[in-house]
Amino acid sequence: MKAFIVDRYRRNGALRLSDMPEPEVRDHDVLVAVHAAGLNLLDAKIRDGEFKLILPYRLPMILGNDVAGVVVRVGAKVRGFTSGDEVYARPNQNRIGTFAELIAMDEADVALKPRNVSMEEAASIPLVGLTAWQVLSERAGLKKGQQVLIHAGSGGVGTFAIQLAKHIGATVATTTSTANVELVRRLGADVVIDYKKQDFANVLHGYDVVLNSLDHKTLEKSLKVLKPGGQLISISGPPDLAFAKENGLNWFVQQGVRLLSFGIRSRAKRHGVSYSFVFMRAHGEQLGKITSLIESGVVRPVVDRIFPFLAANEAMEYLQTGRARGKVVIKLR
Repeated sequence: MKAFIVDRYRRNGALRLSDMPEPEVRDHDVLVAVHAAGLNLLDAKIRDGEFKLILPYRLPMILGNDVAGVVVRVGAKVRGFTSGDEVYARPNQNRIGTFAELIAMDEADVALKPRNVSMEEAASIPLVGLTAWQVLSERAGLKKGQQVLIHAGSGGVGTFAIQLAKHIGATVATTTSTANVELVRRLGADVVIDYKKQDFANVLHGYDVVLNSLDHKTLEKSLKVLKPGGQLISISGPPDLAFAKENGLNWFVQQGVRLLSFGIRSRAKRHGVSYSFVFMRAHGEQLGKITSLIESGVVRPVVDRIFPFLAANEAMEYLQTGRARGKVVIKLR
């Protein structure tokens, strides 16, 4: 099968189109013919080697963390899916590889595709949808009437998180550029901070939750926005000790991770708030709940551009410009 692979970690290195063997189908696996694959900044970070200590992939490896397609074969013990089912998923972090014609995934990580969206739209959802769900619903326990700041509201996670937070009943503030102010308002943001004109830390106060996906400077400034007991949750790092333990990293790596987050955890404690890091995990059951939100019209996918499969490197370059509104997707079929 054709696939785009990473031969060695290299910053901004090109992916190589290669012939790869078809994936092994285990007893609990579904083999999916990939129709579309979503791109994420995580893909670029993996390619660049930023996660090589905590996600020790064996090279060469097929890249890609979002998929929508059709089941073509199921393992002997699969009960939830059958050949012909239209599905979507974020594969388990140890079995990524959606930039390919086929991928095998554990059925526990897969959900039926929403009936009211295209394959390309469906492929844009799993990673960002699960990230928003696991930050806002699971980790933060966001409730009706609370206030949440979602950074980078026009990005992949941001566009989904705004809609999810509004569905929960929270008051939503977001940061974005001038060009995307109207987009985030249409998605439901109550307070929009144009970062080219305002400093969010001087405008927002008394918030319950901040979802950070930006740099360390933004992370630290976000502490000022929170009320005592508030939660600063980051998906862009630094990782914390809880993450290291959950992922079974060895003692030495755990201590390194603990040191990486020591500064922000200490500053958070002085502000009377908490800091935690979320690295989303595959979860077919949660994705099924997201399917219901999409089919009921509560959440709509936001796709900026669709590239043909053979233009995967151009799609990666466009993603890294930071100009995408929502998600970038590659189309195979």
